[in-house]
Amino acid sequence: MATTADELREQVRRRYAESAIAVGVHAELALALDGAGCGSGGCCERSTGSFGEDLYDAEQRGELPALAMLASLGCGNPTAVAELREGETVLDLGSGGGIDVILSAKRVGATGRAFGLDMTEEMLALARQNARDAEVDNAIFLKGEIEHIPLPAESIDVVISNCVINLSVDKPAVLTEMARVLKPGGRIGISDIVAEDHVSPEERAERGSYVGCIAGALSRSEYEAGLEAAGFEGISVAFTHEVADGMHGAIVEATKTRGPRRKGLPVVQAAASTGCC
Repeated sequence: MATTADELREQVRRRYAESAIAVGVHAELALALDGAGCGSGGCCERSTGSFGEDLYDAEQRGELPALAMLASLGCGNPTAVAELREGETVLDLGSGGGIDVILSAKRVGATGRAFGLDMTEEMLALARQNARDAEVDNAIFLKGEIEHIPLPAESIDVVISNCVINLSVDKPAVLTEMARVLKPGGRIGISDIVAEDHVSPEERAERGSYVGCIAGALSRSEYEAGLEAAGFEGISVAFTHEVADGMHGAIVEATKTRGPRRKGLPVVQAAASTGCC
């Protein structure tokens, strides 16, 4: 079992690299089955209807290459709540196969840009191919970690993410980095797995041992406190569907109205997931 932050991060990186490779290996068979399935290696393998491509409507699926849908590993649809506008600059944290970046790029149009950030070379290669297949030229994919976003301060209008923050080994750093890169008044629209407040970290780890995407999840109050400490207001953590006892897919929304508060960031448990979403 991974015990250090570096080991946890490598475990996640390896899992997603394997998922990206599996999409390529099995693409011909899956496409022959008319895209059947929910991605490879994601939580959707264990919870039909709660993860993956089922969370995108038919119109959105029609905007995406079939191969992109095979790489759908998320637990929500952040583009459905982000209310993206023409000309905006969007950042997707943990962009995976690029689905949400491609959809965002189409929403913001030729005068906008959509960045995808991922630490996995194999996923970045898959995402770039998917963007080419979708004929999207305002999508930009960057290699990096979500705890250290390689973009300037106050350069982003909207941050989205799809079931990735629960995998971070330093969640306060992620929340602070989101506030740093957002322009004043910028907003977040995040899909994630969130625990009810009564579910202890130990109980989350027990559930994660057989469900996945669970052990590293924050509770609702931890999420709210972390966002407030990082400099967000108008915070909403709304449960959308249950994925395990006391654990839910959730939509997280907030607006940046001030600079991040460096002191007093809450301490939250590092992700101990085996890789998911």
